[in-house]
Amino acid sequence: MPGRFAALDAFVLEKMGQTHLPGVSLALLAGDEVVHQRGYGFRDLKDGLPATGETLYAIGSVTKSFTCLALMQLQEQGKLSVDDPVEEYVPLPIRPFGERIRLRHLMTHTSGIPALAYAEAVLSREHGSSEKWLPIASVDDLLTFMRGAEDWAETRPGERWFYLNEGYVLLGEIIERVSGLSYPDYLRQHILDPLGMRRSTFARAVVEADADAATPHLITSDGEPLPSRYSFGRILADGGLISSVPDLIRYLRMFLLGGGIPGGGGRTAAEASIKSMMEGRVRLPASGWLESDASPALLDQPGTYGYGLHAYPDFFGHRLVGHGGSVGVATAYIGFIPARDVAVAVLANGAGYAAGQLGMAALAALIGEDPERLPFLRIERLLDALAGVYATFKGTMQITFRRKGDLLQAEFKDKHHQENVPLIPELLQGDAPRFFTLAAGRRSTVEFNRKGETVEVLYERYKLRRIGPV
Repeated sequence: MPGRFAALDAFVLEKMGQTHLPGVSLALLAGDEVVHQRGYGFRDLKDGLPATGETLYAIGSVTKSFTCLALMQLQEQGKLSVDDPVEEYVPLPIRPFGERIRLRHLMTHTSGIPALAYAEAVLSREHGSSEKWLPIASVDDLLTFMRGAEDWAETRPGERWFYLNEGYVLLGEIIERVSGLSYPDYLRQHILDPLGMRRSTFARAVVEADADAATPHLITSDGEPLPSRYSFGRILADGGLISSVPDLIRYLRMFLLGGGIPGGGGRTAAEASIKSMMEGRVRLPASGWLESDASPALLDQPGTYGYGLHAYPDFFGHRLVGHGGSVGVATAYIGFIPARDVAVAVLANGAGYAAGQLGMAALAALIGEDPERLPFLRIERLLDALAGVYATFKGTMQITFRRKGDLLQAEFKDKHHQENVPLIPELLQGDAPRFFTLAAGRRSTVEFNRKGETVEVLYERYKLRRIGPV
């Protein structure tokens, strides 16, 4: 008989196939029990090695919550306060609109400085996607790189969310200066070992010696997964941890226990500190889903960001807390619903279907909700249902409509020419979804009409009917 999570397993494989993800590992926690844990696909394509429920992957920016937990521990010890100005610890030469940036501003990405993209440049160079070279090997190098960014500031500190990896590099340096330990050693002694996260590491040698570590893959625009590598040592407090879903489940259990250690044995942080991390302190910029037939779950509910964690207030009526991560060649997501005492960890060795969306689908299944009600999935299903080859009267002309992420793309092609036109969703309700394009400065509406198995489209002067799949 199919297992409880057979439909979820099929969904994960479906999305991996669509986006050419080599491997995924996933684990679900309910109370004290891991109710589902497995690997999908390949941890290494070259040698045909399968992903398992124990495989190691880079977790990217999920590391940021570890950085914030370390800062909360140091605050409890009286060694710092998250209200302290950053310049008390490192010589940050930036005061947006004359105001000092505080630790909590970096923790919440509210320094007022939009992303300076140092990490993006480092990772792109590492993966061979860019020739841009940033010789940033230390915090002093980063501070030199950041000089002049004061003119780049958009708001005063605390006013608006701008994701800033550079800020977390500075937070890692502050942890080192205050604790007297390197950032990896601090996490090992005060978070990883106490939680039993024995295989989690920042060290290349440890990962290379592990028999169940995933090979990271760069997935090209043509969908080809190319073996790649991690940026060991160059990305740390902002996204350098390597972990597994069992280790991350131990970490998530700590949050559900309010800072307690799974299985007893003490605490990693006070419950007040854990609650403080999860408290929404700034609104995230996304403004809600398109008007569509999607269910109310996650609709038009602004997310918030706390200390290294984001939260959404209405995930099937519950508050969902979590964070995603990506280093380009590996992606990750952790999420938990405190009111239901459940959590999910998802890791992948490539950037294909979003790990966060896999995680949300898994959580929906875990709490007994239909993942197909999730707005992003409803929209994906609709766009897939509209994709295909369409023809005018008696086949005089053809247009291919292909899904590209959250858009449709109209492709016109003959022997000598090809033109691709993006269609922007405008209304995704009922059997008459509507899109628009821009041409010569004018907005043009594209109307679909679904009549049972027949799908027609009005595009500029033409009416076309679907005659086959893409």
